[in-house]
Amino acid sequence: MNELQLLTWARGPGLDIAVGIFVLGVLWRLIEIYTLGRKKDLAAPRRAAGASGLHTVFRRSLAPPGMLKRSPVSYIGGYTFHIGLAIIVFLGAPHILLISNLTGLSWPALPAQLIDLVAVVTMAAMLVMLFDRITKPAKRFLSTFEDWFTWTVTFLPVLTGWLAVQHLLLPYTTMLALHILSAEILLIVLPFTKLFHAFTLFGSRWYNGSANARKGVPV
Repeated sequence: MNELQLLTWARGPGLDIAVGIFVLGVLWRLIEIYTLGRKKDLAAPRRAAGASGLHTVFRRSLAPPGMLKRSPVSYIGGYTFHIGLAIIVFLGAPHILLISNLTGLSWPALPAQLIDLVAVVTMAAMLVMLFDRITKPAKRFLSTFEDWFTWTVTFLPVLTGWLAVQHLLLPYTTMLALHILSAEILLIVLPFTKLFHAFTLFGSRWYNGSANARKGVPV
């Protein structure tokens, strides 16, 4: 298989397989989570000001008091690369075109130069966080194979996409094929790893906040 055949397969059957596994995996996990059921809370509700699911979603999205100073890499780096990934995926012109082809939805894209800058900043933030995880004994001890694996499959699509746009390292066709394949690997593993928090993050925060609000506990 030459580079053109590899690209053709990645943009055709490979993409179909990856999207199919992604969609079915996400639906399965969501159904699994939301059909678990919960025992009815028979205690009388104790409402407290500022306690609700929505308040918890907002509060948990901000660094707790003092933690930004104590662990700046975790919070600043985390905010930076999550926001960066969202900008790249949803505001990059090629990605909007792909989403439009799959769903029919479309919206304006950011300039390519700005997306390139965001990609560089995102990769830098991820590398800093990786270095911090490796060099901090506690973080290194708590890290599992899944942590290293999910970091890698998240980082590679950003790296290969940027290299393809910049025409670096390998011929454009080959690098574009590798970028698409790395993104497809990310789609395939996302529903079955910690990366699934992309779909459960705000829902779980809202649920915990709502449950605690009933007890009069703001969280």
